[in-house]
Amino acid sequence: MASPVLVKEKKLMEVKLGDLLGCILMRDFTPKGIAGAFQRGYYWYYNMYINVKKGGVAGISMVLAAYVLFNYCCSYKELKHERLRKYH
Repeated sequence: MASPVLVKEKKLMEVKLGDLLGCILMRDFTPKGIAGAFQRGYYWYYNMYINVKKGGVAGISMVLAAYVLFNYCCSYKELKHERLRKYH
């Protein structure tokens, strides 16, 4: 018989909807825990898209697209005022 896996050790996509709140509340929200989560995400992304045998431009282009989207969102307030407007 397989041992039951704790909700904290499951991946987020494997958690059932009823257990979602409990899973989120069990996470470590200290600065060390948040930094660890970012580090795990970075290493996952690097190993999945950058550090591959036959790599392409997909990994780098996703980072570039995220960078462009982030900068657009940050400067949206200034860009909104520079639109051409029709005056009636």
